[in-house]
Amino acid sequence: MTEPKAMFLTLEGSEGVGKTTSLKFVKEYIESLGHEVLVTREPGGTPLAEELRSILLSERDEVVETNTELLLMFAARNQHVQQVIKPALKKGIWVICDRFVDASYAYQGGGRGIDINKIKQLEHWCLGDFSPDLTILLDMSVEVGIERTKKRGKADRFEVEKMAFFEKIRNAYLTRAEQEPNRIIVVDAAPDPETVQLSLKSLLDKHCPKAGDK
Repeated sequence: MTEPKAMFLTLEGSEGVGKTTSLKFVKEYIESLGHEVLVTREPGGTPLAEELRSILLSERDEVVETNTELLLMFAARNQHVQQVIKPALKKGIWVICDRFVDASYAYQGGGRGIDINKIKQLEHWCLGDFSPDLTILLDMSVEVGIERTKKRGKADRFEVEKMAFFEKIRNAYLTRAEQEPNRIIVVDAAPDPETVQLSLKSLLDKHCPKAGDK
């Protein structure tokens, strides 16, 4: 029986939506289907990309220009895709990534107001037609999400932004989901973790084949 091709899954969402908990559940469930799984994150995933992550998330006195932020994100992403994601998929390893290119459309496009066409040009240059097979968008009200982040300790450079910034991000994510409904599936992240995991299980059962299935 032919093995199904390794899938590239991404989890997206604004601050406080529970990506860490959901990511752990998705990894373990995919493994229960008989697949080897690599979990990674953006920005990050390679030593160089992790250095860029530290630069991007650290608070600093110097103003970080929006185009600089976007370019650093894509520099890290290009390194990540070429050095980690594509090689793993080629070996038949499923890849689950905490955020990917949709985050640039949401954070730098929606949040920072960068022209979407600039992001599209960078996406085409760095990724070509490479795209996640499935994206899970965890969604909840901005107010609840921000309250959750306050319980996690010291905020990074993004988490200290104002409420309006995160409203723009959420709207940009939901717009992306409307534009690509076959790839981006919205999951209500507001209920308790067990309820969210039931939604995730239903989604994965629909989209992810077991090892050995055609």
